[in-house]
Amino acid sequence: MDDALHKTIDRFTIGGEVLVAPTTEVLTEDSDAHEETAPSQNREAYHDIQVRVGTLLKTETVSFLLGAGASVCCGGQLIGSVPLAVERTLHNEGIKGTERPRVARWLTVFYLAVESVGDGNTHSATRSGILERWEALRAADADPIHANFEKILAVVYRWRAALPETGGRLRVDGLPSLDATAEDLDACLLHASRALARTCDLPTLERVDGLATFKTFVRKLLTRPLNLKRVNVFTLNYDTLVEQASDAEGVVLLDGFVGTQRRLFRPESYEQDLYFPAETTEGRVHRFDRVLHLYKLHGSITWTAHESTFDNPYGVQSATYEPDGRQPLLIYPTPAKFGETLGTPYSDLFRRFAGALARPQSVLFVIGYGFGDEHVNAIIRQALAIPSFTIVIVDPAPQNDFVTKLRAQHDRRVWIAEGSTLGTFTGFVNAILPDLRDEEIQKQVIATHRALANTQVQGDGPNGD
Repeated sequence: MDDALHKTIDRFTIGGEVLVAPTTEVLTEDSDAHEETAPSQNREAYHDIQVRVGTLLKTETVSFLLGAGASVCCGGQLIGSVPLAVERTLHNEGIKGTERPRVARWLTVFYLAVESVGDGNTHSATRSGILERWEALRAADADPIHANFEKILAVVYRWRAALPETGGRLRVDGLPSLDATAEDLDACLLHASRALARTCDLPTLERVDGLATFKTFVRKLLTRPLNLKRVNVFTLNYDTLVEQASDAEGVVLLDGFVGTQRRLFRPESYEQDLYFPAETTEGRVHRFDRVLHLYKLHGSITWTAHESTFDNPYGVQSATYEPDGRQPLLIYPTPAKFGETLGTPYSDLFRRFAGALARPQSVLFVIGYGFGDEHVNAIIRQALAIPSFTIVIVDPAPQNDFVTKLRAQHDRRVWIAEGSTLGTFTGFVNAILPDLRDEEIQKQVIATHRALANTQVQGDGPNGD
């Protein structure tokens, strides 16, 4: 595709009814990705969608679920394939020497896991196969391996779970066969999770401007009326873009951690809220308006695992991300499904996700998530059994079975925004997600203008001056 010229095909549907028909708009390199305007031929339709989405934002319980696609504007990587940057990092750490390179055993374990989950277009886990891939990665046009990176991690975790905490050796016959020690598996998990975390240290230098979209996102969520529940932001991403945007906007995040020097996971903190003190002892307190709830369902690059103690019962601590740290990162391998989901801290986070969706008059905005995690889909599927639940799916080209089946039902509770503008995080936030304060101000301006116009008409009557 030409970098200077591409087409966007946008469509917005509610239960199969098309509000914005597929249209083609030409964008150039000079197009402003953050301009809060809609294509001219659909301006009225876009305004109608904004009004409808604004109505959803005023419902009792509003939640957002962000997937990897939401971070692309800041340089985030999609992990349906092995990111080339991750693979190059693993090679730099696992291959030593040039004349007769030595391949670390943990790197062989990684490629054995790749072979076990790949679609056939993977690479050999032999020494010669790994070195051949090493040479290919030096070329600028190397193709990524078609194997879900989280599934690769999940396989290695399952292998590791078969061995005692220290020592032991695992041999598995078959294609591919495995012969690895606990140390090999631990090293593979450490290097692979750290390499993935480096790609999630966002925004990248080339995409710093993308953080503006997250700031706009946070600002618009805070325009909900204060008498309603706080907005829930659930994310499957490991990056800290929501946290950075919130800090920049002076927003307090209730993220499940408490403490100042040591931030420890204490899920009961989600039940807390913030208020301004009253002017007098008997006066009314006022709710602080700059608060959001953040739930990182799959962990974070800032979460590290520690021994459970009396003051840290979950053994989870959050701190500044350290690219070269040695403490195990809590990056969750999603396809491990229920075996891992039931462990802490993820069990509590997923329970709160399910609880938010099960409340009456609940709305879920799904942005950048490809419905590839069955444990997440199961919770959404259960919520769809509740008549008052509404789901808004934002995806450039939704082709997965989950969305296809939903679309076929023509259910009025299913809203779908798609295309290179409406279906992206940047396009949806800037063009569709409304600022409810601006909406209220506009209503007041219109009301004032009409009142003044009526006064002028009355003044022009028989008794007027």
